[in-house]
Amino acid sequence: MAAPGRPVLKGPARFHARVLELRSFADAAAEVARTASEPEGVGIMTRKSRTFPIRLDGVSLKASPLLKQELLAVGGDSAHARGIADHSVERSEVVLLATWGQYRRLIPKLERQPFGLAEIGKAIDAALANRVRRAERLVKGLHHSFTVGGHTLVMGVVNITPDSFSDGGRFLEPSAAVAQALHLGAEGADILDLGGESTRPGATPVSAEEEWRRVGPVLAGLRGLTDLPISIDTRNAEIAERALAAGADLINDVGGLRTPEMRRLVARTGAPVIVLHMRGDPATMQTNVEYNDVRGEVFGALSDACALAEAEGIAPGQFLIDPGLGFGKTSEQSLELLAHLAEFRSLGPPVVVGASRKSFLGWALEGAGVGERTEAGLAAAVAAALGGADIVRVHEVATTVKALKLADHLRGTRDTEVEERTVDGSPGDNPG
Repeated sequence: MAAPGRPVLKGPARFHARVLELRSFADAAAEVARTASEPEGVGIMTRKSRTFPIRLDGVSLKASPLLKQELLAVGGDSAHARGIADHSVERSEVVLLATWGQYRRLIPKLERQPFGLAEIGKAIDAALANRVRRAERLVKGLHHSFTVGGHTLVMGVVNITPDSFSDGGRFLEPSAAVAQALHLGAEGADILDLGGESTRPGATPVSAEEEWRRVGPVLAGLRGLTDLPISIDTRNAEIAERALAAGADLINDVGGLRTPEMRRLVARTGAPVIVLHMRGDPATMQTNVEYNDVRGEVFGALSDACALAEAEGIAPGQFLIDPGLGFGKTSEQSLELLAHLAEFRSLGPPVVVGASRKSFLGWALEGAGVGERTEAGLAAAVAAALGGADIVRVHEVATTVKALKLADHLRGTRDTEVEERTVDGSPGDNPG
């Protein structure tokens, strides 16, 4: 019976048809549960509720049509180059479209197929598991460790340089840098990031001696005054080694593990390392910003860098990755990476994002100077957190910590247990 005073609706309006925005398996499970479905049915239907597009690069001429055939057989589909049909191309990028349950049925079928499809199945499986992973994990620093996967961590920046784009010269004196680091810690920073060489576009490289003259006294001054993990922002293996010995816990390598010396150091010490994507070096990076597909190329470069380092003895658990906003990218490209940050979770390591005060924020604000980018930086930090960033690297710590409290609630970190339970491949992944 209609409520008193309310008309009885007819036609389409009667059913309140609404397209749901389901950002996670936990969201899907909650909506299905509202129907009062059987508990077992909630699990089954949840797995059918979300389509996961997966892109694969370099799939062979023989594998592409067979992959499409197997996907169609389980109810999914795929797209590949038109040249696959007439054999005018040898390899193709492929986009797969399927639900979690369809992928779960696909992967065992690929294990029995030739032409590298078994390896493709493993890649699909890993990408899916990494993409939805929300469980907390410990990153073991050399002296102090930290946990990612709960709330978004804040890395506070201390530039011990005369020429950094945002605060060059402010903390060049060791006492000023130590005081700033302690101040950021008091404001709520989870990690401190110390750097003695500017990495702004066009920056002039400094000698190892000068870089250590800047950061060494600060590390010594912080000893015993903070229990926060300390990151050393450097692309010089010699500086990284000395910093680790002096109390640093992890390396923030803007060179992206490009040098054998840095890879050997990380393998030998077991220190965690942030692998950042940058073309060239800070002096030249903005002269090479041509990409056919910025997201795909940055993802591929980070994947290759981690694979090479792993082959040389670095454990997978040591990696963190950073797409390098502003490092060899235009403003539009940096915004595209930020908007699609969740894609980088498929790689597996924790994701670090640094957007604070960068020029692409000024571009988005139609020419705002460094001092006028605070609000945009907060918005970027929230966007990064909602996109799945585990750590945001910022200058304004206190306001960022407050903003991220809301972002973490919106992201639904409290739903970790539901998410993990829903996608672990447990019973309920039945066909249909």
